[in-house]
Amino acid sequence: MKSSAKKIELASVDDLFSTEESRQDAAREKIMEIPLSELFPFEDHPFSVRDDDAMKETVESVKEVGVVVPAIARPREGGGYELIAGHRRKRACELAGLDAMPVIVRDLDRDEAIIIMVDTNIQRENISPIEKAKALKMKLEAIKRQGARTDLTSTQVAQKLSVEKVGDEAGISKDQVRRYVRLTELSPELQKMVDDKKIAMTPAVEISYLKPEEQALLVETMESEQATPSLSQAQRMKRMSQEGKLDEDTMLSVMSEQKKPEVERIVFTGDTLRKYFPRSYTPKKMEETIINLLEGWMKKRQRSQER
Repeated sequence: MKSSAKKIELASVDDLFSTEESRQDAAREKIMEIPLSELFPFEDHPFSVRDDDAMKETVESVKEVGVVVPAIARPREGGGYELIAGHRRKRACELAGLDAMPVIVRDLDRDEAIIIMVDTNIQRENISPIEKAKALKMKLEAIKRQGARTDLTSTQVAQKLSVEKVGDEAGISKDQVRRYVRLTELSPELQKMVDDKKIAMTPAVEISYLKPEEQALLVETMESEQATPSLSQAQRMKRMSQEGKLDEDTMLSVMSEQKKPEVERIVFTGDTLRKYFPRSYTPKKMEETIINLLEGWMKKRQRSQER
């Protein structure tokens, strides 16, 4: 005859004698002193760590008071920990001669880690356009993966919501997010030119639509012509590329054009000038009088300088 008694699981001694407070304390995040040798950079980390003046200041701060804000890391499959936030702090510790630094370890998947990594760095002042572009793209893709749902009737809805979320959290418009992400389609050579301020962001976005071989040809043409494309030139090359008409000759033709210099305009309203002239003076007569007065003033200055 089978027993009808249900299986009873006995609580462990630890469970019996642990308090709710101790269980909550165990669940809280702990700050750990982790050796620098066990901290590895985040895979595809888009933000560079520079040994610049800001780093020197951080090193001095670390020497004086230590690392005030703990880094954030997650367990690494190959052992040790992958840094999520704190790459500059780790470098400062190395330069300061320290062997370890305070770290909060969190059990995060890669997408969760990407979002934290981007959010903790994106507002820094010294981020280059390409660093920002790569970071925004990484976060956008992470959010899209997190929000992937089979019940959505259109993936465009999810994509739009993701772009708006990334823009809101970065303090920029969704259109600006899209423009930054386009920069990641540029070749490494053109990306460097954007970071070096040799190409402005707006024409760079248009250039990003060129095919890889066309971008390579553009770099060569820019070097030979010693010129960078204006927005108008970039837009025309994009259109030619889409029409299948962009080749070495057409690109050279566009890039060799003489750019029109920007004309400075000084505008005076009629009300401003009218009080200086008789009522009978027409606008044309007023202009002629002003030019004659300026020419007389210039000649007087020249005679004064010759003395």
